[in-house]
Amino acid sequence: MSENLPISRALNAGLRRALEANDRVLLMGEDIGPLGGVFRVTEGLQKDFGPRRVIDSPLAESGIVGTAIGLAMGGFRPVLEIQFDGFVFPAFDQITSQLAKITNRHEGAVRMPVVIRIPYGGHIGAVEHHQESPEAYFTHTAGLRVVSPSNANDAYWMIQQAIDSPDPVVFLEPKAKYWQKGEVDLEAPALPLHASRIVRRGTDVTLVGHGAMVTTLLQAAALAESEGTSCEVIDLRSLSPVDYGPLLDSVRRTGRMVYAQEAPGFTSLGSEVAATVMEKAFFALEAPVLRVSGFDVPFPPAKLEGTYLPDADRILEAVDRSLAY
Repeated sequence: MSENLPISRALNAGLRRALEANDRVLLMGEDIGPLGGVFRVTEGLQKDFGPRRVIDSPLAESGIVGTAIGLAMGGFRPVLEIQFDGFVFPAFDQITSQLAKITNRHEGAVRMPVVIRIPYGGHIGAVEHHQESPEAYFTHTAGLRVVSPSNANDAYWMIQQAIDSPDPVVFLEPKAKYWQKGEVDLEAPALPLHASRIVRRGTDVTLVGHGAMVTTLLQAAALAESEGTSCEVIDLRSLSPVDYGPLLDSVRRTGRMVYAQEAPGFTSLGSEVAATVMEKAFFALEAPVLRVSGFDVPFPPAKLEGTYLPDADRILEAVDRSLAY
C-alpha cells in the first residue's frame, strides 16, 4: 500500500506511527503542540496523543536538549524539533559535549536514543539565522549519527528508523522540499537508515549530494542527457556514517565524480567525501573529484541566495570541467 504525500506530511505520518508503536516516544519543541510547528510537521499530534507526549517547550534550545538527555537516561526516546537550523547553536554544547559523549563516557552502559530534527538549507527566502547548512559541525562530532532524507518515502521511514536507533541522531530535513510530493510505501522501508542510494543510472559522470540538492542533481542530469552526457545520481542519505559502497562502485564505472552541496565548501562534508573517494578509487578516476558548493561567506540575504546556492548550471559546468580532463 502506498500514498502520495509531501515530505512534511510523510514526516508527520512517520512520527505518528512511532508514537503509536512505543509509548516511550515523546516529542518536544517550540510551538509543536496546537500550532503543529512552524512547518506543520507535528500538526494534530498533540490533539491525538496529549500534551504529555507532544510537549510545547519554552524557547530554550539548550534546555530542550538537556531535558532530552535526562529523559533518555530514564528510558524515554525523545524526538526534538529545532525550529530553524540557525537556532540549534544555543544547544550546541549540550549536543556535542554531552549528548554525543555520554554513551562513550559510560562505556556503552548508558544509551542516548535522542533524535534532533532540524529544518535546514536555503531556497525559502528567509532572514538571517533561518537558512543555514550546519551538517559539517555534527558529522565532525564522534558519537552522533547524521542523516537527511531527500524525498517523502525516505522521510517517512528514516524518521522511524532514527527513533529506533540506540544512538543520538541529528535528522536534517530540507525545508525547501517540505511541500515536494512523492509516493510513500507504507509497508516496508526500502533501505536501512545508513545506506546511500542510486536514484538515476548513468555511465559518464557520478553526481553525489544529499537533501534538497538531490533534486538539483536530477535536474542537472536531465539537462546533461539532452546534451549527450549520461550522469549517475547518488543520494547520500546518511552523512555520518557514510555508505561509500555505491559511490565507489559508481566512480569505478564512470571514472568521474562531482559532489554538490548547499553548505560552504571549506572543511565540509563534500571535502571529506572527495578525499575518501580519491584515496579509495584513485586508479579508477579519469579526473579529480570536483565539488560545487555554497561560498565561504555567511548565508546571504534572500535576494542573493540564488547566486549563493548551487544550481543545475553550476553543476553542469563542473561536469563539463570533469569531462575536459
